[in-house]
Amino acid sequence: MNEQIHPAAPHHLPFFIPGADGSDTLMVVMGIFLVATVLWVGTLYWKLHSLPERMAHKSQKLQFEFVAVLGLISLFTHMHIFWIAGLLLALIDLPDFGTPIRSIAGSVERIADATPGAPAAEPESEAASDSSPDARTRSKQEVHDHA
Repeated sequence: MNEQIHPAAPHHLPFFIPGADGSDTLMVVMGIFLVATVLWVGTLYWKLHSLPERMAHKSQKLQFEFVAVLGLISLFTHMHIFWIAGLLLALIDLPDFGTPIRSIAGSVERIADATPGAPAAEPESEAASDSSPDARTRSKQEVHDHA
């Protein structure tokens, strides 16, 4: 076959017209651009989707777990309200109720062990080595039953 340009064709063809050998430079460039763009948008989507989890990572464990579960629910159900709820929950700084309640419970337990007229409680190390847990439970029960 003759590789000569047709006499009616211009002498300089634009780059987007495929050559006579079938190579299409524009299609190859656009294919690479399309794959790169899809990967970039996918990465951006995953970063945006994990934003509430990354924000809640600095907070309490329970709050972080709630935000993570809301993120997974929104990912699998495609309901964006769960993602918004997770984002709002990550932005709110929840107060720590557990520590004061544990402190109150410990104080009440110490007060209950130190009832008036009861014999002095043994230190934990001696009580653990000298008696079984059942005996300690019975002695506590006897102290509480006298009132």
